[in-house]
Amino acid sequence: MLTLKAAGLLDVDAGQIVRPGIVRIDGDRIVGLGGAADGEGEVIDLGDAILLPGLMDMEVNLLMGGRGENPGLSQVQDDPATRVLRAVGNARRTLRAGFTTVRNLGLFVKTGGYLLDVALGKAIDAGWIDGPRVIPAGHAITPTGGHLDPTMFAAFMPGALELTIEEGIANGVDEIRKAVRYQIKHGAQLIKVCVSGGVMSLTGEAGAQHYSDEELRAIVDEAHRRGLKVAAHTHGAEAVKHAVACGIDCIEHGFLMDDEAIQMLVDNDRWLVTTRRLAEAMDVSRAPKALQDKAAEMFPKARTSIKAAYEAGVKIAVGTDAPAIPHGKNADELVTLVDWGMPPAAVLRAATVVAADLIDRSDLGRIAEGYLADIIAVPGDPLVDISVTRDVSFVMKGGKVFRHDSN
Repeated sequence: MLTLKAAGLLDVDAGQIVRPGIVRIDGDRIVGLGGAADGEGEVIDLGDAILLPGLMDMEVNLLMGGRGENPGLSQVQDDPATRVLRAVGNARRTLRAGFTTVRNLGLFVKTGGYLLDVALGKAIDAGWIDGPRVIPAGHAITPTGGHLDPTMFAAFMPGALELTIEEGIANGVDEIRKAVRYQIKHGAQLIKVCVSGGVMSLTGEAGAQHYSDEELRAIVDEAHRRGLKVAAHTHGAEAVKHAVACGIDCIEHGFLMDDEAIQMLVDNDRWLVTTRRLAEAMDVSRAPKALQDKAAEMFPKARTSIKAAYEAGVKIAVGTDAPAIPHGKNADELVTLVDWGMPPAAVLRAATVVAADLIDRSDLGRIAEGYLADIIAVPGDPLVDISVTRDVSFVMKGGKVFRHDSN
């Protein structure tokens, strides 16, 4: 038995701090709250800290970015082994930042068909390396020349860095079904699809729909029959509407959504993953002028669309698109969302219980009896100052302590 003692703990449902924060843990589960801190077993006294459920990031790519990467050349320099080894550091930084669960949302690099995020998640679960719980998507499904076709990021000549169907480049219903089935066969726990263009690739307008409705329905059919959700990189309002109509579960980004698209998310009970921090923090100064122009048009709209989505009642889950912002700086997303008009309590729910609902984990997202003991500590009340989530001093995942700065 282990007891955590702190000044308070966050009740995410009530949007209140319960004082004091006393949590009793047995193995990997929370078995009780409140009462006296002394008694059976070890006590960890966290002083004036406030306890939060482990935070969740619903869009990261731990296999990209990180120390030592040359972004301009990594597509042709980094073999799969290099990517996985660099991801070890990215995973550790993410966990130490207080993010205990993430969705790794779609490889779009040459891997020879290996699902590197599945392997990374297995290594973390086995205890070989430290990192968050990983929900892997395998390779993102995208058409030739789509936003997540890696040849589009640097305008490679024909034949350079071409990916296979197994690596996610799929055109037409038959190829799409094969690509999705391959990801599921090798361990993907959700499917990522590129529905519209993006900012940092030479794919034309960011809002343009890439796949036909017939192709989108094939992706959804394959995933849903196997019990997996589909997450869709989508910016444009019309593309969002088509994605929702075709059955896609979760919209990533949605910067250009209009009121009709937002209402469709509400009416169909779908999720939106935020990724707003990158709109004010991504350095595009060295990008080609065409990409800078797209960023200048889209990023301001990210602010208004997220506020409109929140006010309309969309189910919003936190995601960062790291390394679009650096791994380990994931809490910057929470700060941006509050700065842009979401209440701190709503943002904290988006990073805990709403995210847990998105990944079908009813045992995550709360400090409550019977839940997995994913608990972090911050130096103040995040309902008053959300920026305290940037200063995590204690991290427990599944009852095991991974960070305790006083040690």
